[in-house]
Amino acid sequence: MIHLAEPNLTGNERKYLNECIDTTFVSSVGAFVSKFEEEVVRVTEADFGTAVSSGTAGLHMALKAVGVEKDELVCIPSFTFIATANAVMHCGAQPWLIDIAKDSWTMDPDVLAQELQEKAEVRDGKVYHKSSGKRIAAIMPVYTLGMPADMDKIKRIAAEYHLPVVADAAAAIGARYKGNNIGKIADVTVFSFNGNKTITCGGGGALVSANQQIIEKAHHLATTARCGIEYEHDMVGYNYRMTNIQAAVGCAQLERVDEFVEKKKYIREYYSKHLSGIKDISFFPEVEWAESACWFSGLVLSDKYEVKKVCELLKEKGIEARTFWKPVHQQKPYVNEERSEMKVADNLWKHVLTLPSSTGITEEELKYIVSTVKEIF
Repeated sequence: MIHLAEPNLTGNERKYLNECIDTTFVSSVGAFVSKFEEEVVRVTEADFGTAVSSGTAGLHMALKAVGVEKDELVCIPSFTFIATANAVMHCGAQPWLIDIAKDSWTMDPDVLAQELQEKAEVRDGKVYHKSSGKRIAAIMPVYTLGMPADMDKIKRIAAEYHLPVVADAAAAIGARYKGNNIGKIADVTVFSFNGNKTITCGGGGALVSANQQIIEKAHHLATTARCGIEYEHDMVGYNYRMTNIQAAVGCAQLERVDEFVEKKKYIREYYSKHLSGIKDISFFPEVEWAESACWFSGLVLSDKYEVKKVCELLKEKGIEARTFWKPVHQQKPYVNEERSEMKVADNLWKHVLTLPSSTGITEEELKYIVSTVKEIF
């Protein structure tokens, strides 16, 4: 089986893991944790960063660090992995679900602006949802498939309403926005290092920012809000620290980040080049303002084809392909949340087919996938 996204562990992972075992530093204290944090900051061209146990934990800590509290609202796109919405709920807040733009699959700033204009009001320097009276606490765009959102527009809206911006950049390490790295675009940016990501720690996440206070607060909360080496805690904290073992794997991975991102882009280009002649399909979006990290690549099928059926046909041929995110507003826990119209998300999600995109994929495997897809269509 040619799998959808396998980790590429052919570098120094084994060497660094052995160092953890030899030194007995396997938990949340160790040299690799600090080194990993430094490397994430360097790679993303941020100023400050902290590592956590998962991408979801990172989003939770980022939202808490910018002041999101119980019974407040956070604007997020509905077309995202459900962890984005779950992190909002972990704060005791609720998501306000926004449609995506057709050209980028990221939060549509025009829809966001219209929703806030029609349904929100500013009182005493804070913005509130008119009908519920809940304070709107943050905007959280998602960098879909590693594609940065239209951040200049989103940041202008955020500034108008005095709202912090938390970027869910789970799969976007290596992406660029208007020629620049993405580490300092939002108030705080969160990455995931799950097993299927371009860079993996087996799990884990990280927050980066130009704002030292935000990172320090997130770090403090994620380490049980412990004050020094004594058992003194000054707030309700969380046990969200990344382990030295995870960080060791991550350090080895980050040594090859440029190589891995280039391979991801090559896979995207390969599929586009060799499958472009097929009728009734199109490809994942490209935009003028950003350079995607191309986490996954694949196809967008016309109404003529059912994605699940194509996945079954590919599986019979030894190729793993999958459907993609079902929008949050269609998920059972979130069907009653505040939302915009979903003209794009409702139509798009049923047509997305992801194809194998592992950084270790061979030329022969890519040729086989292309020939098999052509055969099916």
